[in-house]
Amino acid sequence: MITSVKEILTKAKEGGYAVGAFNTVNLETTRAIVDAAKKMHSPVIIQITEKTMEYAGGRLIYHLVKNDVEFYAPEIPVGIHLDHGKSFEIIQHCAEIGLTSVMYDGSRKKYEDNVEATKKVVDFCHEKGIDVQGELGSVPYLGEAGSREINWEKYMTDPNEAERFVKETGIDALAVAIGNAHGFVRERSEPDFERLSKINELCGGIPLILHGASDWENGKVAEVIKRGISCLNVDTAIRMAFVDRIINSAKKEEVSFDIRKLLEEAREAVEEVVKQKIKYFGSEDKA
Repeated sequence: MITSVKEILTKAKEGGYAVGAFNTVNLETTRAIVDAAKKMHSPVIIQITEKTMEYAGGRLIYHLVKNDVEFYAPEIPVGIHLDHGKSFEIIQHCAEIGLTSVMYDGSRKKYEDNVEATKKVVDFCHEKGIDVQGELGSVPYLGEAGSREINWEKYMTDPNEAERFVKETGIDALAVAIGNAHGFVRERSEPDFERLSKINELCGGIPLILHGASDWENGKVAEVIKRGISCLNVDTAIRMAFVDRIINSAKKEEVSFDIRKLLEEAREAVEEVVKQKIKYFGSEDKA
């Protein structure tokens, strides 16, 4: 069943586990995420990015996810969420389409500008019953960081600023940076767990989100959940599983030219990744 993301995150926070926010790009990845959640009896969040909306059509991909959940997993809480919205216009567009949860990413702005822009989004969204995730601190991308050594102090979330940011913007969830990174950027050698604990302590129990968590295994995952993380985003691991399976299928001596068979194998690979993440996050049987 389509469920408020805020409700899913609040239950995770109270229950001491985390939920996965899994990015979809098409029918196959959507079906894989929903099927995994159903088999594991786990709540999940399915995320859509601006690029995916450009690729698939915003209304089409939103309703594809919505229909899949309503038809095939009516007993599983599933939230649909915009990942990394970078402008007020895309937030408006998502509201028109029907999304009830968005992330506004003003993390590359100066603090004051981030507050102003995020507050504008929150005021607009809350009038329409839409939940808002904000971000403070920066989770680096490959294009930003390159191969150079990263000055992590420049990127990580300041706990005192986080406290102010939550109060000044009225956001429903906060994405934080503690040495985590998007894609294939080399992360900080050790996440700043103490920083995360301080953010959690100062921010009044608001759900905290960790982006760039595709390669995080159970030890680190358990530690950040204990220190306040309620949701971990997974995108790169899904892409890698999907593409690797397609490539390996195409290398077989007898290659199938039935597109459905190739995509079904890729879907199965994604489903296995999602099921493993659900186990790590502790959300199995929490639906």
